[in-house]
Amino acid sequence: MSLVQPLILIIEDEPNQAELIRYNLESEGYRVLVAFDGEDGLIQTMETIPDLILLDWMIPKVSGIEVCRQLRKNRSTREIPIILLTARSEEEDKVRGLDIGADDYVIKPYSIKELLARVRAALRRPASITTKDEVIVGEIAVNLNKHVVKVQNYEINLGPTEFKLLLELMKNSGRVLSRDQLLDRVWGISANVDSRTVDVHIGRLRKAIKLVTKRRLIKTVRSFGYSLIAN
Repeated sequence: MSLVQPLILIIEDEPNQAELIRYNLESEGYRVLVAFDGEDGLIQTMETIPDLILLDWMIPKVSGIEVCRQLRKNRSTREIPIILLTARSEEEDKVRGLDIGADDYVIKPYSIKELLARVRAALRRPASITTKDEVIVGEIAVNLNKHVVKVQNYEINLGPTEFKLLLELMKNSGRVLSRDQLLDRVWGISANVDSRTVDVHIGRLRKAIKLVTKRRLIKTVRSFGYSLIAN
């Protein structure tokens, strides 16, 4: 019995570009769908729930940024890896794309080899294993009922804020979360807290984890935020 290959949705309004990407993805064995505007992209996403989305920034009807924002708000689509394709190369545009929830960002013109490599990397992003009582990512396990955190089967002590931070990073394992996103999800959107407060609590969380692993599992993305490395 053959395994079902990942389904990739291309949302790209340039037919030639969409066809080129489709051809190369299908040559790699992926299943592919194409939408030529943001509205159709949203509809197809809800109907099929693809394994990955290649999303052009400048598309008609609904912009790529708005498509990404809407997908991240929906429980059934918020975990889908999204790679933004754009001609915008300014750092602030990249930060904006990542901040809205994109997993990666590819600047046009790009090589097909690079794009395929980004696709493979995004599809390898380790998902968290979530049950009613537990969240597990790599060697970290969190018991949701008892508020117990174990790293390599050793229990570690965390304050309530560090516990919430870790849980958010685990639920978004491999994805970069900005300081503002972490502030919103951990402290609440109305909290009067400076974004650098996140750095302080991340430092405490890192220290507690490193006592067991001797490795830095929480990666810093310069000028943006943090990501949990599962392995």
